[in-house]
Amino acid sequence: MENPVLSYVLIGLLVACIILYKFVLRFLFGMVIVPEDRIGLVTKKFVLLGEHRELPGGRIIAIQGEAGFQAQTLAPGLYFGMWVWQYEVTMEPFTVIPEGKIGLVLAKDGAEIPTGNILGKKVDCDNFQNAEQFLNNGGQRGRQAEYITAGSYRINTLLFQVSITDMIRIQESRVGIVTALDGLPIEPGQIAGVAIDGHNNFQDFDKFIMNRGNRGLQPQVILAGSYNLNPWAVLVEEIPMTEIPIGYVGVVISYIGQDGHDLTGAEFKHGNIVEKGYKGVWLEPLGPGKYPINTYTMKVELVPTTNLVLNWASARSEAHNLDKNLSTITVRSKDGFPFNLDVAQIIHVPTTEAPKVIARFGNMINLVSQVLEPTIGNYFRNSAQDSDVIAFLSTRKERQESAKSHIKKVLDEYNVNAVDTLIGDIVPPESLMKTLTDRKIAEEQKVTYDTQKKAQETRQGMEKETAIADMQKDIVRAQQSVEIAERTASAAVKKSEGDAASVKLSVSAEAEATKLRAHAEAEATKARAQAESEALKLKASAQAEQISVTGNAEAEKILAIGKSTAEAYELAVKALGGENFTRYKITEELSKGHIKLIPDVLIGGGASGNSMDGLLGLKLMEMMDPKKKENPEVRSLE
Repeated sequence: MENPVLSYVLIGLLVACIILYKFVLRFLFGMVIVPEDRIGLVTKKFVLLGEHRELPGGRIIAIQGEAGFQAQTLAPGLYFGMWVWQYEVTMEPFTVIPEGKIGLVLAKDGAEIPTGNILGKKVDCDNFQNAEQFLNNGGQRGRQAEYITAGSYRINTLLFQVSITDMIRIQESRVGIVTALDGLPIEPGQIAGVAIDGHNNFQDFDKFIMNRGNRGLQPQVILAGSYNLNPWAVLVEEIPMTEIPIGYVGVVISYIGQDGHDLTGAEFKHGNIVEKGYKGVWLEPLGPGKYPINTYTMKVELVPTTNLVLNWASARSEAHNLDKNLSTITVRSKDGFPFNLDVAQIIHVPTTEAPKVIARFGNMINLVSQVLEPTIGNYFRNSAQDSDVIAFLSTRKERQESAKSHIKKVLDEYNVNAVDTLIGDIVPPESLMKTLTDRKIAEEQKVTYDTQKKAQETRQGMEKETAIADMQKDIVRAQQSVEIAERTASAAVKKSEGDAASVKLSVSAEAEATKLRAHAEAEATKARAQAESEALKLKASAQAEQISVTGNAEAEKILAIGKSTAEAYELAVKALGGENFTRYKITEELSKGHIKLIPDVLIGGGASGNSMDGLLGLKLMEMMDPKKKENPEVRSLE
């Protein structure tokens, strides 16, 4: 716990010091202490004998010891001789200008500002911290062109009044349009002052004034950034930069500058095209990009350099909106029918011709309204009056080519290239359209019927060919069957002939064999007879003779049988013929197998036949079926 006695002692000493300063040091020695964060503003109450007693007329700040507000201030520190009975010292804080701000200074005393000017000129006065120097160097009362930037200043507020304001900031892709509030008058016939150099983007406005800058609109602009601009000296309007899109050029029309020499020659009489920097339409257009253009002193007209489509159609407009006021063209035909048609015109403005187009028309909208709209509209109206609606519709292609040629010739005179002219939708009158539609439907129906007829004929031909093709398979199959049958019959005939030949050979062989056997048997019998005869020769001649006679008789019998058989075959062959006998033998051989080869057959001789054929047939039947002998059902037809 502190000693209360000591506290009282300290308080007493502090009170004593204050009393000592106020009543002793301050009164007797005129001592003044200025703190380190303050400035002492001095007011002199009266002057002593021998000193200047009065301020000059119109002045309020004393610079030579006159009574009144003193120009000289007291910086932080210790001062003597400032007796309270003669001087009043007021402690004021420093003037502080924050970051991003500037201080505007208003002088309450000084020389008169010249007539026509509104700002005091810049003088050397240590940023207004030396009031005496300001006044001695001819500083002028009123608003000052000079300003103070961010920082702390010992400003004599008895002479200067400081207002704090923001710095000027220009955003990206924008420009500042400057209007000077002080300077010389603008030259007659101009809307902006002349370009002045050396003023650091109007931040050194006193240099601007010294270089004879003009008040009013300035041709220069300031770009993106922060600037210490005195709003009492200049006004800044922030606007977007001028952007020229790809596919366009910017034709510059300058409203300021000296009159330049016309570069178009005597043939072009529709405008003044000059070099860059002069008043008029600049010969060289700006390409795509962003430009810091002062839109109050210059105008940039965008001209498309790509193919530009303009639609004369009520329901359609392109993005450029140059055709927003164009509508479907209404024309009247030779036969008195009104009808509508849509037209599209494609144009191209060369880059080098863009300034001439702008010099002639002022902008692209005027080109459309003053040239393209009347030219194209009147052409199609005149063209429609030369033909009826049907002819107009049927000759659309030729009329489109004619329109293209005519419009190209017209636009060449205006430095514009006509790329193509296209006729769009044509809307005839409803009554006529119904007639045409009915006619077209009838024609199409006819075509449809003809097509269907041809299709039916084609289908009939196809079906006929298909049937023939299908029958061809049967024909081929029948032909193959015939060939197979023929080949089978031929094979059968061959086989029959072979069998007949075989039977014939067999019969001949059998006859020969029978003959040989008979001969052999006869020889054998003869030999046996001889042997027996020899054996029995001794028994009896009678018996031998008898045996001999018997053997000879038998031999003769067998020989007779063989001869008779052979003769019978020969007679049969002679009687039947070789072919019939062969058939007979074939039939005889087949009948042995009991195979029914011939059903109940009608046997006839025919025109060339004879009775032998009928008998042979009956014989064949009897051999095949013995029952036929009893009840024959076959009758011979002569």
